[in-house]
Amino acid sequence: MNVLVFSPHPDDDVIGCGGSILKHSEVGHMVAVAYLTSGEAGNIRYSKTELARVRETEARQASALLGTNEVIFLHNEDGYLGYNKDTLIPVVNLIREKQPDIIYVPHKNDGHKDHIATNEIVLEAIERARSPFFHDLTGKPWLVKDVFCYEVWTPLQNITYVEDITVQMQRKLVALAMHQSQIENRDYHEAIQGLNRYRGVMTRKGMYCECFEILRKGR
Repeated sequence: MNVLVFSPHPDDDVIGCGGSILKHSEVGHMVAVAYLTSGEAGNIRYSKTELARVRETEARQASALLGTNEVIFLHNEDGYLGYNKDTLIPVVNLIREKQPDIIYVPHKNDGHKDHIATNEIVLEAIERARSPFFHDLTGKPWLVKDVFCYEVWTPLQNITYVEDITVQMQRKLVALAMHQSQIENRDYHEAIQGLNRYRGVMTRKGMYCECFEILRKGR
């Protein structure tokens, strides 16, 4: 199975679906993570150029721990991500190139404008990736079967799938700790451990769980 994770910034993938990424890698699925931005606006102690370099390094280290096969940076501007031709076409072409069975993306109401934009861009790219009618695209049309929408800033209201990540939780937290430039300003450890524990308690699917809204595309 091919899995493609779209993350607005380095660390969103770990927070929203890091346990699920690890579970995919543990059973031999091919996992690629694509970052729409390099998160260069995420810490004012650094210049944008320096922080982009730092965060890309952190992302590679965290992704390696989770068993990700490939890390891709699309280099859109952090904080100014929007739906347009320049952001859309690379995502469509990437979907056609990687031919994923499953795509992960933030849900449409996640409380950050870059996350909302990522959802809009990726969902439109999925539709265009299957169509033969856009001549400025590369690769052959590809149909994505399932889209898993994950939560980062805003808990999901419409949950249609729950993944037990109890066994993977500790490694998820270690991977998150590798995003040192971010956790020095905000304790994401406490937030995500609390959310995943809450999801486990309320769904009764495990001690720690990640929750998703699944959008069926290939059915």
